[in-house]
Amino acid sequence: MGVFIAILILFVWAGHLAYSLLFVELDLTNPWMYLHIILQGYLYTGLFITAHDAMHGNIHSSMQVNTVLGTIAVALFAGMSYKRLLKNHKLHHLHPATENDPDFYVKSQNFWVWLVVFFMRYLTVFQIVIMAVKYNLMVHVFNLEPISVWIFWALAAVLGSLQLFGVGVYWPHKLPHTHDMGIHKARTQPKNHLWAMVSCYFFGYHLEHHNNPRIAWWQLFKSKP
Repeated sequence: MGVFIAILILFVWAGHLAYSLLFVELDLTNPWMYLHIILQGYLYTGLFITAHDAMHGNIHSSMQVNTVLGTIAVALFAGMSYKRLLKNHKLHHLHPATENDPDFYVKSQNFWVWLVVFFMRYLTVFQIVIMAVKYNLMVHVFNLEPISVWIFWALAAVLGSLQLFGVGVYWPHKLPHTHDMGIHKARTQPKNHLWAMVSCYFFGYHLEHHNNPRIAWWQLFKSKP
């Protein structure tokens, strides 16, 4: 089931992006345009959640399968290095919300400051090159409208990134750390499976994830007391 869900997310992301680029009318008075932007952003979040599941070996029992699908997901998301993400994510789980956690920022708890630092820690020259190549292929080879590419491809990726950072990094691990956050220094959303799915693919159940990272995202709701 894990492989099916992972591949389904990849294809839905690609299919909806293609539809948006080719058929959605760019008009500030068109409510469907905003809906498709939001939906594409949500699907970008799904790409990274898929890669995150791969990092924990939750897609398939074979780590090779996890690596392949995880690599594809983060490459589509933003030309990122799966190997680098995997290394840093292991450190995150070993040292959550400490100075040894690459996802945590000890010098400031301001959302925007932490966000910039977080992105800069993962941004590479190679990634920028990959994204530039993608953009030029879409605009100059496939003759897509540049404004459509910026809105449905780039802006949607930014929205997905904000969702991931806000719900999956900043909110669950920010200070103050209270006793109920446990040794993982992680908060959890109140039990509401619909909102948990909409807000970030159940990733708001963050304490439950840290308590048992081998539970796939689509089964995480079952661990909620």
